[in-house]
Amino acid sequence: MKLNYKRTIFVGFAFFLILTFWQTYDTIVPKILTDKFGLGQTASGVIMAIDNVLALFMLPLFGGLSDKCKSRFGRRTPFIVIGTLVACVCFVMMSVADNVQLAKLKDVTPEAENSLSVLYDADLTVKITTDEIDGEFKELKDPIEVKLTEKFTREQFTSIKTEDENQKVTDEYNAYVIPARQAYAAKVTAENPGGLIFFISMLLLTLIAMSTFRSPAVALMPDVTIKPLRSKGNAVINLMGAVGGITILVLGIILGTGNYKNALMSYIPFFSIAAAIMLIALAVFIFTVREPQFAREMEEESRRLGIDTVGDEESDEIQSASGDRKLSRGELISLFMILASVILWYMGYNAVSSKYSVYATNVLQLDYNLTLMISTGAAIVSYLPVGIISSKFGRKKMIMAGVVMLGVAFFVASFMRSGSSLAVMNLMFILAGIGWATINVNSYPMVVELARGGDVGKYTGFYYTASMAAQTVTPILSGFFMDIKMTSLFVYATVCVFAALITMFFVRHGDTVPTETK
Repeated sequence: MKLNYKRTIFVGFAFFLILTFWQTYDTIVPKILTDKFGLGQTASGVIMAIDNVLALFMLPLFGGLSDKCKSRFGRRTPFIVIGTLVACVCFVMMSVADNVQLAKLKDVTPEAENSLSVLYDADLTVKITTDEIDGEFKELKDPIEVKLTEKFTREQFTSIKTEDENQKVTDEYNAYVIPARQAYAAKVTAENPGGLIFFISMLLLTLIAMSTFRSPAVALMPDVTIKPLRSKGNAVINLMGAVGGITILVLGIILGTGNYKNALMSYIPFFSIAAAIMLIALAVFIFTVREPQFAREMEEESRRLGIDTVGDEESDEIQSASGDRKLSRGELISLFMILASVILWYMGYNAVSSKYSVYATNVLQLDYNLTLMISTGAAIVSYLPVGIISSKFGRKKMIMAGVVMLGVAFFVASFMRSGSSLAVMNLMFILAGIGWATINVNSYPMVVELARGGDVGKYTGFYYTASMAAQTVTPILSGFFMDIKMTSLFVYATVCVFAALITMFFVRHGDTVPTETK
């Protein structure tokens, strides 16, 4: 048995374009909501959770619909093609909506003359999380509201420097000017909410389009890969997804999306290039993937090798009249425990991935693109070795090792602040990238291992329903805690990840057992 890497890479282009979108969405949309529209972390988290609310019912729905699709192009391909085309158009329109709001904030952009005077004259009350105590800026136990005109004279406020002699953002600028600019954006949005309504409308249409093909795109890999090789196959498509994500992070560095000076930049070029990358990936997928042919060859190879394509342990199966596979009691418990674990580690990981761009700016004063790129790069290097090692030691053991690595990385990162060792932070993100790769390579195959051939889309829907349920709740919860204390992000993530270690301990099915080659 040997995985067809070339074929799997071509199949992985569907996942490449999906992760290209989500990397853009997770890093830029929170910044738009807070910097351009002035929303708090909790409100921003609610909007960021919209995609996950949609996914709760759309992913299982379209996973199941693709199972029943009889198109001559295959079961999954029509969903991937149509969904991507619609999503790209709406995606670019999101940046147009963002530009509409930007036009209303032109007087307070960092490059505008007298922008600090405009902020001071707006009579703003800002919420701050740090203040000057005994001549040093220190973190406050609880955020406090400060009226600018009572805290500063005009001369004092307008004299605040953006950078010190070491070219770092000054404490005063970070503590007062950035929150004041966000408060100004909130005031503008409250007076004229049309821009926010336009943006959310485009965001909603984009998310609906993306939700129609995520389950079909992921289900395509097990459709064309025999069971014992699915961890390796999942490693390849996750590798392709990570390449899509890192492509966007490199683009972010080139365009300066992580630079505090560009907090109010136009994102039309960024979103347009991201959409173009998605369309190029779609074109490669269309011209290289022959889904019906690949699926037939997988079935023939499974029969030749005597591999069961219906499920594990036929003696434990009960087939219904419709042919649906009924899980044994032990398998059902394992399925629930796997899905519970998925919920918990996604709650931890997604809290960081969806809020880190804000956290890096406000707490670490770092360019989030570089740190995330280091993490994604570590994942890319890890995917294939993890897939190979998993086939020898089993999926469950590898997942638990990955959970420990991810939890340790988040725990150490929770102590990092502005001025902390950059080398240590990068090391922790490398560890997080390896841990997340180890979890991702093995978790999805454990779920679809319990499916019969015709139900892969449905079980893919189960997996993504669990992950999206977590991602529905976690932006709101993490945003709520960050509104109370900005530095709570990694503490929250650590607790969630280590809780997944407990639920994963009770999983007994869906693993892979090393077998001798016939």
